[in-house]
Amino acid sequence: MIDQPVRPTAIRTDLGAIFVSLELSRSTWLVTSLSPANGEKMSKHSVRAGDTAGLFARFTQLREKCRQRTGYSFPIITVQEAGLDGFWLHRVLEKEGVESNVVDPASISTSRRRRRAKTDRIDGETLLRTLMAYKRGEPRVCAMVRPPSPEEEDRRRISRERKVLTGERVTHVNRIKGLLFAQGISNYEPLHKDRRRRLEELKTGDGRALPSHIKSQLYRELDRLELLLEQIKAVEAERDALIAAQATNATPAPVKMLLNIKGIGAEFATVLWAEGLFRHFDNRRQVASYAGLAPTPWQSGSVDREQGVSKAGNPRLRVTLVQMAWLWLRHQPHSALARWFTERVHRNQGRFKKSTVVALARKLLVALWKYATSGVVIEGAMMKNA
Repeated sequence: MIDQPVRPTAIRTDLGAIFVSLELSRSTWLVTSLSPANGEKMSKHSVRAGDTAGLFARFTQLREKCRQRTGYSFPIITVQEAGLDGFWLHRVLEKEGVESNVVDPASISTSRRRRRAKTDRIDGETLLRTLMAYKRGEPRVCAMVRPPSPEEEDRRRISRERKVLTGERVTHVNRIKGLLFAQGISNYEPLHKDRRRRLEELKTGDGRALPSHIKSQLYRELDRLELLLEQIKAVEAERDALIAAQATNATPAPVKMLLNIKGIGAEFATVLWAEGLFRHFDNRRQVASYAGLAPTPWQSGSVDREQGVSKAGNPRLRVTLVQMAWLWLRHQPHSALARWFTERVHRNQGRFKKSTVVALARKLLVALWKYATSGVVIEGAMMKNA
């Protein structure tokens, strides 16, 4: 009898670990695993959301079954998508000695069919295959997220809460102005300190006193607005205390260094540091990519063009940098970056200002990164102490 050659399997089965993907939802967690000596079969098991004890019990079962089949004990390597669950589960797994990976879901390749099938089972298998390809060392198969420490994550709450509160403040101010404009009143400023006294003196466009019900509504709006103003002050006090605590250290604090540049205030400096510059980057391309300011090429045959910035990075950092780029032109008109912007716009005969200011934001981010990490002063930039 002739021996038949062993056909290679589609999936590598001589694994050195138990690979597990976690598809997280609000109600259940789908655990998809592939173990050594189990062929190409992926096992799936559901765990109630938040039940870490049940999850580790499932890991124990996987290890025991694998040990019975092979006689060896293998480590477990997990992967999960970055999402609403944050990083608490990642920290729990790392604390228990389980290798955990968090992947950017937008970086995983998917089918481009118009109606592609999508279920938790399919997503779990895709995550597992992506993890195995990543551990094999395949380049650019996905983008793994570096989870921040609890202290770094908590530090970002200050600037993010202030942004939410200022947005709510704008909403209440616009609502008050809209209610009064419908009565023919357009010269009332809710943010002035005499807002309540001025409200009593207002007359409608036809000379009447404000109706009682709309006046009651306006007072309730002022109550909410004043509460927001107090909360914004409290958040800003926490921010200033954080900056002061960093300034007392022996080494130069990056936030304090950023504050020395003319045109950068406490809020901009805090957002820059808490959202991006606290991380380690190897080069300027990584810095621009993290902020979503890296260019996106489109090249196929004779077609070669740019699609604009990727917008795949941190949206808060990107928005702050675009705002800062406009202010940089006002406060640092003699810097090399501002001169570059002026020459570029002049060359285009005043066109493409918006796209050029985005390019300026990318250059400004790289320059600030070099300044905050290595002390390289931006060419032509004015300092406040000067």
